Amino acid sequence: MNVLELSEQEIIRRQCLQELREMGIDPYPAAEFPTNAFSTEIKAEFKDDEQRDVVVAGRMMSRRIMGKASFAEIQDSKGRIQVYISRDDICPDEDKDLYNKVFKKLMDIGDFIGIKGFVFKTQTGEISIHAKEITILSKSLKPLPIVKYKDGVAYDKFDDPELRARQRYVDLIVNDGVKDTFLKRATVLRTMRNFFDNHGYTEVETPTLQSIAGGASARPFITHFNALNVDMYMRIATELYLKRLIVGGFEGVYEIGKNFRNEGMDKYHNPEFTCMELYVQYKDYNWMMTFTEELLETICKAVNNGSTEVKNGENMISFKAPFRRLPILDAIKEKTGFDLSEKNEDEIRKIAIEDLKMESIDESFGKGKLIDEIFGEFCEGTFIQPTFITDYPVEMSPLTKMHRSKPGLTERFELMVNGKELANAYSELNDPIDQEERFKDQMALADKGDDEAMIIDQDFLRSLQYGMPPTSGIGIGIDRLCMLMIGKENIQEIMLFPQMKPEAKMPQSSIKEWAEIGVAEDWGYVMRKAGFNLINDIKDEKAQGLQQKIGEINKKYKLGYEKPSVEDIQAWIDKANV
Repeated sequence: MNVLELSEQEIIRRQCLQELREMGIDPYPAAEFPTNAFSTEIKAEFKDDEQRDVVVAGRMMSRRIMGKASFAEIQDSKGRIQVYISRDDICPDEDKDLYNKVFKKLMDIGDFIGIKGFVFKTQTGEISIHAKEITILSKSLKPLPIVKYKDGVAYDKFDDPELRARQRYVDLIVNDGVKDTFLKRATVLRTMRNFFDNHGYTEVETPTLQSIAGGASARPFITHFNALNVDMYMRIATELYLKRLIVGGFEGVYEIGKNFRNEGMDKYHNPEFTCMELYVQYKDYNWMMTFTEELLETICKAVNNGSTEVKNGENMISFKAPFRRLPILDAIKEKTGFDLSEKNEDEIRKIAIEDLKMESIDESFGKGKLIDEIFGEFCEGTFIQPTFITDYPVEMSPLTKMHRSKPGLTERFELMVNGKELANAYSELNDPIDQEERFKDQMALADKGDDEAMIIDQDFLRSLQYGMPPTSGIGIGIDRLCMLMIGKENIQEIMLFPQMKPEAKMPQSSIKEWAEIGVAEDWGYVMRKAGFNLINDIKDEKAQGLQQKIGEINKKYKLGYEKPSVEDIQAWIDKANV
């Protein structure tokens, strides 16, 4: 990178970096710096009548220099604590450069430093560390966007949602509460694992690259496996592999991992997302509803200090069991007034288009897809408190066992919370002949143009033919679960690194393009620094004025470049106007 592509502060920090090295100070030392305390623990355990020696390390977040003594604030992985630094304490000998030059001039906000000293309380009552030794552990080359306040107005706030998600590392440093969000996410996952493990179920891992995108209705990402010279799919679900393990004899298996669906992005969806799927032998969807209620109530208490309630936007959501249970066709009738239970595909399509005025209906939609669209538009968003929507039509559920008492329906539920689906569960289909027919029906939908229809997985069918016991399974979207349990309304808030659109960059003529009109490489960077990003930008410049502008850059940064003549610059301008 050319130095002129850096900001003023970045250039100064690199100069400080070089000065440190010239003084024999390594700004990135390799040696271990063994700490023995954290900021929060120091404050919690402070005793007035006891001097405690500590070794701490962290990022310097502020500094107040007051002659021969200064205060700094360092941020470690737990919190922040003030440090008192006296020149004569850290420089007991004649050489005072460590304080006068290194600390005061060459160190910057954002640098990592190590402190050896003792804990004390200042005259204002703030628990602090009196430094006896100070060590540079890592030099920061980019300035942090530290919030400043003047007349009650905040400046330099790092609050742009897109920038926060794109530069999560900065978000975590400067914005209070962000790290706590992800610690709570870790609590969600840890509690879920403990819950399953305590029930005797086994965590497993299944392939992320799959030859068939199965286990869900979704559009997959496609990649190419060079060693085998075949196209592969990033998995859209873990279901079919986990069921193979039930066939193989596991009592219960679960997997928490990434799925990938090549679909849209919004506040509730990310193409790469985390999902948990659990399968337990000899259970049905009624058992799974009760199990899910207990699981979610347990997680909510763990994340929210024992409370079964959490605020999400304007809604206070209660995860106290039991949850409401409502068949999907009853839900549609309740919200639209139309009873679809005895209707065929054409009749439902007619109701959707003519009576409900739905514009999203496509000719490729089968009966199940039509019902799904109607439910999604008129019902889903209305269920704020946890509600099990049950007994889906068979056309919507190709992997689900037929309902034991309701012809045409299946033993399936989706859990709706705060207007969105959180979980999907079945009494799993274990009849291999029935399963093969369902797959064929899905292929017929694919032939009609439904690009989310399932592909037949012959190996999965083969596994069922060896016999799978009665089984219940569930999938829970971990990202949505975390949104609910932590009280966040955007999926980007609970994903450390969500997928983002490509970062916008200012249009610039390349150095090669500048060279084509006669501008040497070094002066191409100078032109950019002077504000001329595109060759077209110099069309209306006067040669003498342009010479003066780039000459000021040359002088300011002590570049020492030989100044181009007015005639040379006029030639650049002439070529830019061609």
